[in-house]
Amino acid sequence: MIFHNALDIAEIVRQLLEEGWEIDPEDLAHISPYLTEHIKRFGEYSTHELGIQPEAYDPKLDVDFTQLRDEDLTAAGLGQAA
Repeated sequence: MIFHNALDIAEIVRQLLEEGWEIDPEDLAHISPYLTEHIKRFGEYSTHELGIQPEAYDPKLDVDFTQLRDEDLTAAGLGQAA
């Protein structure tokens, strides 16, 4: 379920980028694919889709996360010269 949610989030980000929205990596850092409100733990699920071949997964998002990485390295004391 988490992977499916991550795919959905990535697709929405791609759509927003195509529409001209500017995506701030700080905002994306607060989104979690571990959303469970829509999951019926003991519910009924259709399995007829299991035979359908999924589209190829595209892991690329045109969002620059280097700012967040650099901030994390600096906070950990790893981004500073010795």
